[in-house]
Amino acid sequence: MTVESYQLDTAPIREGEELNFDALEKYLRLELNEILPDINLDSFEMEFRQFPGGHSNLTYLVHLGSNEFVLRRPPFGPVAPTAHDMPREYKLLAAINPVFNLAPRPFLLCEDTSIIGVPFYLMERRRGFVIRREMPVEIEDSLDLRRRISESLVDTLAALHGVDIYSTDLANIGKPVGFVTRQVKGWADRWQRSKTSEIPEIDEIIRWLGERIPPEPDASNPATLVHNDFKLDNVMLDSSDPQRIVAVLDWEMCTVGDPLVDLGILLCYWPEKNDPEARRDSISSVTTEPGWMTRAEIIHRYGEKTGRDVSSIKFYEVFAIFKIAVVIQQIYFRYVRGQTHDERFAGFGARVEGLARAAMEMVER
Repeated sequence: MTVESYQLDTAPIREGEELNFDALEKYLRLELNEILPDINLDSFEMEFRQFPGGHSNLTYLVHLGSNEFVLRRPPFGPVAPTAHDMPREYKLLAAINPVFNLAPRPFLLCEDTSIIGVPFYLMERRRGFVIRREMPVEIEDSLDLRRRISESLVDTLAALHGVDIYSTDLANIGKPVGFVTRQVKGWADRWQRSKTSEIPEIDEIIRWLGERIPPEPDASNPATLVHNDFKLDNVMLDSSDPQRIVAVLDWEMCTVGDPLVDLGILLCYWPEKNDPEARRDSISSVTTEPGWMTRAEIIHRYGEKTGRDVSSIKFYEVFAIFKIAVVIQQIYFRYVRGQTHDERFAGFGARVEGLARAAMEMVER
């Protein structure tokens, strides 16, 4: 692989997000020589670059000869309690990858904070492309391809929810009973800790959700793996066959519980052309273009693939919009406090307000 090719989808390290590269290289060479004893890694120069996408955990490329790894670490500055737990995410991937191979394989966990100041882990790099706010050249104007990608996304979510968590240790990664109740309360608490202004719509949404907690999972509606952030830009597509998903990314919030939480997240991140402007522009407007499945079609296909009752999906979609508003608010909170200087975050306060209004429109509809 040439230097030019591995630089195409990465960038130089952003100012303020540099690592202690001398200590990191020394540590990685020692550990990787144990993991990959058949490769003479000492004969290659180690280079670091950064993946430009993402607003939360930071991802870096570790390039070593023909070997590439992805390093994940928490964002700089104080973070919410229990958030950005690198050891937990590493252990989740180690458990999930053998039974759901779209989860990347993790190689190395470092909990020694003397290396770069925080825990981090190293995982395999998978190659492909991710659809974010712009339509990739691999898709261009192919309406048929957009449809097939939509179907693959829903089918992948159904496959994830089809993993038998009880025949493995996966049932022990969370507590399915009370999952949604804890989620609603937890995200409400996060809002209180990170808000920078009063938004009455958020208070009303929290009340509305608390009064409509769905029934607990049972034998007819069992708990499953819940990715907890399943969306179009958290899957990687094959560049040569874009309808094929090659990886599901960002497992930091994965747990076990009500799978409709994942479907709600997917719908939240799937704006349509007739949605309010705030909802279209506060997330990504890609799916407002022709060819993509509608939210109603996504719900129908998921119900067919899984056999689950999706009649209460409005609760989950409103909850998802609220949750994303809180995530964006947490990032904006760090920006306002000067804990990050990334100018991408300067307008996040307005995005939070727009999402709150969009959720309230759903509540009142």
